[in-house]
This record gives sequence, structure tokens and C-alpha cells, in this order.
Amino acid sequence: MKLTYYGHSAFGLETMGKHILFDPFISPNELAAEVEVDKIKADYILVSHGHQDHVVDVESIAKRTGAKIISNFEIVSWYGEKGLEGHPMNHGGKVKFDFGIVKYVNAVHSSVLPDGTYGGNPGGFVIWNEEGCLYFAGDTALTMDMKLIPMTCPALDVAILPVGDNFTMGYEDALMACDFIDCDRVVGCHYDTFGYIKIDHKAAQKAFDAKGKALILPAIGESLEL
Repeated sequence: MKLTYYGHSAFGLETMGKHILFDPFISPNELAAEVEVDKIKADYILVSHGHQDHVVDVESIAKRTGAKIISNFEIVSWYGEKGLEGHPMNHGGKVKFDFGIVKYVNAVHSSVLPDGTYGGNPGGFVIWNEEGCLYFAGDTALTMDMKLIPMTCPALDVAILPVGDNFTMGYEDALMACDFIDCDRVVGCHYDTFGYIKIDHKAAQKAFDAKGKALILPAIGESLEL
């Protein structure tokens, strides 16, 4: 698995010969100005919830690439009305795709699409195949439901967790989440993009180091081999 960070909560995952894109909010993000959105590859786009800072580039990328949108029923239906192909899911369900198994798990947040349409319940995704197992939490508070993940999914190799606080977990709660999900390797997201979610990188790293856990705060455009 190869993970590339596109800023905010946007990631590209290359696995099993497929390109998976998570929550593409790239073109309006000044911090991601050097990312060439029109060159991003995508076979699937996974959308955790409907907020603009997670979906703004979904339509343009899906139209250009023909990527299938995977999200909850409400979001997939909304894009379906725009002529885009999708696969609807809901909490607790899992589906086998050609790149692996996807399980849609709970997230505690809110969700509305850019035009005010109800976006259904927000969620996160656990993806696994023979190359590994990854948890993309989406925007979420710390929740006891995270304890279900190691009970219902293979052991996680890495978790992508929000650490920006204010709208989601802060890094302190993300550190607690590590124990809930039984994963000591975290890639942080949803931080620094706006004034509300700027974080102290050194303090966050120090907190994780003190507990013997790894927090990776990648540079925008950086790729990681998982």
C-alpha cells in the first residue's frame, strides 16, 4: 500500500493495482496549491461525509476519471442524480471490491452536502486486502464504537485520524483512539488548513512519543509506503 497526502483530509491510496481517493478537498486549499488535481488518478472515491471541505473535488475528478463513488446511501444518491456511478453503503456493512474489502464504520460528526441536502450519517472506512489493513476515520469525535474495529476487522497496520481539534478529535483524543482501535501507527489529518484547526506539531509528536506510538504528519504531496 502506498499513501499520498493531498492536504486536509484528502489522501490517495495505491493498492492491488487500483487508485483509491479519500475526501478530495484540494483545489480550494491554499496549502495544496502545488497539487495538480487534474493529474490525480482515481478508480474509486471514498467519501466520509458531505461537508464541502471533503467533497469539493469529487464531481470533477469522478467525471474525468470515471471513478466509482463509495459512501453512504444519501451521498451516493446525490451524486447519482448528477450522472455519477456509485456504490451505497451504511454503518456496519462491508463489501468486497476488486481492491479489497471495505467496511463502513461509525463516525460522530455532522453531514450536509454543499447545496444543503441532507448528507446522511457520517462514517469512516476500514479497508483490507493481502497488502494490509487501513482505517480512515473521516471527521469524528472520539467514540467508544472505535473499540468494535479490532473486534470486527483484521489488525490495523495504520490509522488515518483527525488531530486538528475544534471540529473533530484533537491529538490527545486521537492518542486515546489508538488504544481503542489497537493501532500504534497514526497518520494525522484535518489539521492546519484553517485557523480553527492549527495544531502544535511538537506537542502532538511529544504526546505520541511519550506513549510509544507513532504520529506521522506528512507534508502535502508526500507519499508513504505502508
